[in-house]
Amino acid sequence: MYGNRGFTSFNQNFDMRLLLISNSTNAGEAYLEHPLQQIKAFMGVQKLNAAFIPYAGVTISFDDYTESVRSRFKEIGHDIISVHESDDPAGTINMADAIIVGGGNTFQLVKMMQEQGLIEAIRNRVLKGIPFVGWSAGSNVACPTIRTSNDMPIVEPQSFNTMNLVPFQINPHYLDVNPEGHAGETREMRIEEFIEANPGMFVVGLREGTMFLVENGGIQLIGPRAARIFKKGTIPSELEPGADFSFLI
Repeated sequence: MYGNRGFTSFNQNFDMRLLLISNSTNAGEAYLEHPLQQIKAFMGVQKLNAAFIPYAGVTISFDDYTESVRSRFKEIGHDIISVHESDDPAGTINMADAIIVGGGNTFQLVKMMQEQGLIEAIRNRVLKGIPFVGWSAGSNVACPTIRTSNDMPIVEPQSFNTMNLVPFQINPHYLDVNPEGHAGETREMRIEEFIEANPGMFVVGLREGTMFLVENGGIQLIGPRAARIFKKGTIPSELEPGADFSFLI
């Protein structure tokens, strides 16, 4: 239905390198345990000074959030400086070798990124080829809009529009289950509302433990689970790692 299998190409910036991760932590594992080796392979062996954006943290302080991420990235040979530690967050982005955006509340993340002028600063750097790693909310902001986030809008950003590094929407932590006794909307029903209102847009339900790798003009699903694909006028479908995702671009 969606094309041939394999690593797929698209006519976009071939310098752009993204690792868009559904979730930071699988059940029963340590923080960032499941994606850490993929992050290591993605960022390479040369030591990088990476700018971290902790703004999605709400019930954790930015200091504590940064230290958790800094500790894990130190294990794979890279240094972290958080934009909240700088008097010039956009300047920190412009000097960084890589960009890391953590998960949490997507609305707070975007509001603070907008206030600090980081949406365009990050986008410009990523389009020039520096690595971008995001998980959960950090993956949402790589999309055109945050309107497929799972989060409650606890604050109001200037706009729901974000970096538009990929031209499709991600719904991270995608779940199929409907708990027994629950009569409310499922995740699939919420996404179907979105595609009804936005008929030209693909949405990918990105399940936990999986991620998209975008580099060398290609896009690849990595992980143990399939992704669920939504678009108005088509029946939602399952695509496994190794499938052709070029239709998304």
